[in-house]
Amino acid sequence: MSNARATHLTRRGILAAGGALGLGAVLAACGDDDAKSGGSGKETSAAEKSGPWTFKDDRGTTVKLDKIPANIVAFTGVAAALHDYGISVKGVFGPTKTADGKPDVQAGDMDISKVEILGNVWDQFNVEKYAALAPDVLITTMFDAAGTLWYVPAASKDKIAKLAPSVGISVYDRQLTAPLQRMWELAESLGADMTAATVTDAKKKFEAAATRLRAAAKAKPDIKVMAGSASQDIFYVSGTNLSIDLEYFKALGVNFVEPPESAKKEGGGWYESLSWENVDKYKADIIMMDDRSSTIQPADITEATWKKLPAVKAGQVIPRSPEPILSYDKCTPLLETLAEALENAKKVS
Repeated sequence: MSNARATHLTRRGILAAGGALGLGAVLAACGDDDAKSGGSGKETSAAEKSGPWTFKDDRGTTVKLDKIPANIVAFTGVAAALHDYGISVKGVFGPTKTADGKPDVQAGDMDISKVEILGNVWDQFNVEKYAALAPDVLITTMFDAAGTLWYVPAASKDKIAKLAPSVGISVYDRQLTAPLQRMWELAESLGADMTAATVTDAKKKFEAAATRLRAAAKAKPDIKVMAGSASQDIFYVSGTNLSIDLEYFKALGVNFVEPPESAKKEGGGWYESLSWENVDKYKADIIMMDDRSSTIQPADITEATWKKLPAVKAGQVIPRSPEPILSYDKCTPLLETLAEALENAKKVS
């Protein structure tokens, strides 16, 4: 992707659009490669573990430490996934709390009052607070093939890199099951008990939900699903390519609206941008809408063209998590919600 193309994208557009929205690919082209924990009673204290720690991340980078990391700092969604496996972090960065102080959707079940929030919005990362935590490792996701660390600001990435090694889990151009497995491996390396009933049961429920979604998709092959995201001026339609959730749902048989590659050029191959006047360009029976706090939620959309859409009038609009919390516990509802929607859907397009 050329830099010329990337300049057409605003930060709001990148963050607002669905499908992780060019997140990594676009940001890499732009040069942007550059804050709830605990409370479950089941968390593992890495400090209690002994012996060296080694983990090879999805950049091919191997991090080696004398002991399992005790002071972990992570992107909010990663911290939420580790929390589900009983691993606590000291600090987080990324969407953690909403304007009214409540936990952001990406914070999962973490108690956000028990972690240091280093940054809550894009391009915000308090390096001084990060240093004060004496971090052993920084963990985040990556939305491009170049290994860009998600939500690590370009302006301070070099300073951040000098303070602790980093681990990147790729969520780019692969099915959901791949990063789920990588997060499982990471949690296990950090001392999580992956034989615990809560963990193994969650995985079984995920597998059952996948079977249910596959059956629902097979039973309703003509039901067309559109992945959308709303901002004030633009409605984004995501293609299945590149997004871990949509690629997996498609592999299970879900019939998605697919914008042509030519229409997704300005979206880095992730999405097509439509004006609200053209929001009816694609026929859809179910609309999955981006649930992130950076986007406008369906109940708050006032555009008349939106309200006239057949799927909207039929009440066939469901939430979607373009940045899933990578634990089986949190991903299972994503499959169940879509499966239920398919099972109950009427052909309206």
